[in-house]
Amino acid sequence: MLYAILCYDREDVIAGWTQGQEDETMARLGAVQEKLARQGKLGPVARLLPTTAATTLRKGAETIVLDGPFAETKEQLLGFYVVDAASLDEAVGIARELAQANNLAVGCYEIRPLSVFRPGNLAS
Repeated sequence: MLYAILCYDREDVIAGWTQGQEDETMARLGAVQEKLARQGKLGPVARLLPTTAATTLRKGAETIVLDGPFAETKEQLLGFYVVDAASLDEAVGIARELAQANNLAVGCYEIRPLSVFRPGNLAS
């Protein structure tokens, strides 16, 4: 089953990392990603640009397009992984590895099963 692992944290904290902290964190995350790719379990991975670059389309009687995400949260969605795990327990284990690799962050990882509308190739 495919799972999305959504990475949440405080943008202002992550933006405050030194280049060294950023490089070290990305190297640790890269090691987890390489392992998952070798196992054929890694799908798309994306790091989102800051919420200042976001646009929101708000539905209603009239559709409105607004600058910014307008989410009322302390943490922002920073990126996501798509993984192929045999069970929720395995997906939780993968999220644990990512959390350990990203030890400077204090946010959370939301794990959600995916329903694929247009299957893609996880191996690419």
